[in-house]
Amino acid sequence: MTQAVTQARSVERIITGQAVMDGAGVKINRILTQTLQRRLDPFLMLDNFGSDQANDYIAGFPSHPHRGFETVTYMLEGRMRHKDSAGNEGLLTNGGVQWMTAGRGVIHSEMPEQEEGLMSGFQLWLNLAAKDKMCQPWYRDFNGEQVPAYTTPDGVAVKVIAGSSHGVTGAVQRPVTEPLYLDIHLPAGASFEQAIPPGHNAFVFTYQGTAQVGDKEVATGRMAILANSPEADGLRVQAAVATRLILVAGAPLNEPIAQYGPFVMNTQAELHTAVEDFRAGRLGEHAPQ
Repeated sequence: MTQAVTQARSVERIITGQAVMDGAGVKINRILTQTLQRRLDPFLMLDNFGSDQANDYIAGFPSHPHRGFETVTYMLEGRMRHKDSAGNEGLLTNGGVQWMTAGRGVIHSEMPEQEEGLMSGFQLWLNLAAKDKMCQPWYRDFNGEQVPAYTTPDGVAVKVIAGSSHGVTGAVQRPVTEPLYLDIHLPAGASFEQAIPPGHNAFVFTYQGTAQVGDKEVATGRMAILANSPEADGLRVQAAVATRLILVAGAPLNEPIAQYGPFVMNTQAELHTAVEDFRAGRLGEHAPQ
């Protein structure tokens, strides 16, 4: 993919997240909510968590089920331990990524492994195509050093979690949704360009500083949905002050979305089956005895 951007996408609108409680009482900024799932297909949810107050995160996310989608957890700061019903276990630390394909079902927990200090990061929910929703679950942890990264001549540091950027292939590739997930650190006065395929839905979220996208400023804690104009071929971003943001893009599935909490299927009947499977103990891969 060429990275030269001839006409940059504009900002369609700026989104302010919602403060919510999830898990056993973890404070979260929910940026991508259900009302945006159609517009940002194939992405279902984006949560940003960040606090240096242990009471905001210490309760964590005890065992809970998932079916029908993927979760991508990106830890900026902190320590979080994952365990699941298939016997997988891993520790996510600074700069690490966990990519989990729930497929036909997993039951897992995500619990802080710290009692003080800062814990911050993101969890992104990525939908699966109807044909893949009941696939075998898959999971992998990447520590910070395993996530491909590069620095531009302008001094912009880029981590490539998924997709590819300027010739660097990311940690994970997905052929159907074709996700692009970049963490971009711009020094003061720097600019950055990234090609985005036509038709892909895309957004940026600024988590430090202020990003300039076209004629719009995207301040800390704000998400900018990028317009889907057919003549635009990518993102062009500038920063007057040191700025950090994530860029997320993907190919829409254009399929029905039926969601009930941690289950995301295509029909209400499939949701009922997921709930019944969970209640009956049939949902989730189980570790060998």
